[in-house]
Amino acid sequence: MRKPMIAGNWKMHKIISESVALSEKIKNTLEKNVHVDVVVCPVFTALNSVYSVLEDTDIGLGAQNLYWEKEGAFTGEISPIMLKDSGCEYVIIGHSERRKYFSETDEMVNKKIKAALEIGLTPIVCVGETLEEREAAKETAVINAQLEGAFNNIDINDMGNVIIAYEPVWAIGTGKTATPQQAQQIHQFIRQWLTDNKDNEVSAAIRILYGGSVKPENIKELMDNEDIDGALVGGASLKAETFAQIVKNAKEVI
Repeated sequence: MRKPMIAGNWKMHKIISESVALSEKIKNTLEKNVHVDVVVCPVFTALNSVYSVLEDTDIGLGAQNLYWEKEGAFTGEISPIMLKDSGCEYVIIGHSERRKYFSETDEMVNKKIKAALEIGLTPIVCVGETLEEREAAKETAVINAQLEGAFNNIDINDMGNVIIAYEPVWAIGTGKTATPQQAQQIHQFIRQWLTDNKDNEVSAAIRILYGGSVKPENIKELMDNEDIDGALVGGASLKAETFAQIVKNAKEVI
């Protein structure tokens, strides 16, 4: 059985002191938890400070992006080694906002995944379609292309260290949520893609998270579906009580 995961993407919110306060509150609000993996992903500047709060807990630390080179003349970028040095275990790669605002391509996503895996970071790889693509019934074609590009030439043995997050772009920060049936349909498609392009063992083991206006009220209904293994939470992860309630409700599904 795949262990559920709830990951919080704080996006570009919270200075260091606010990030420390939020992580302290999450730590103190969450019950000791062996049934659900919990991860928080603050901004780069707060990573090490949040790590200091969480290092003796079961809560994992993730970053929101990385560059694929280990070091060099790449002004403004941050390397996998730097993330590991800050205490990170996870890194979000290919989020729709990176694709939309920073022109991140599937080829770049692929390079970032390889760099993360090489240094021992667990990539949380995001895929998802826009509203226009869904209305044109192109969602599976779009996600198929994203998966092919992201996991090109990535060894089956490395795939066990990957997490996938399906985030319909039209549901991120809009208050709209894919219905559980819509979400399950795409999660099932992703799992079948893994079976067809990697192998059955990889497909059965990989956790696929849902992201897109996840709330305490809808997490159970989403996770009642066979192929939905948790959530990548945006705005609701910025409030400790709300985030903790999502984790608690997810645990009740097990």
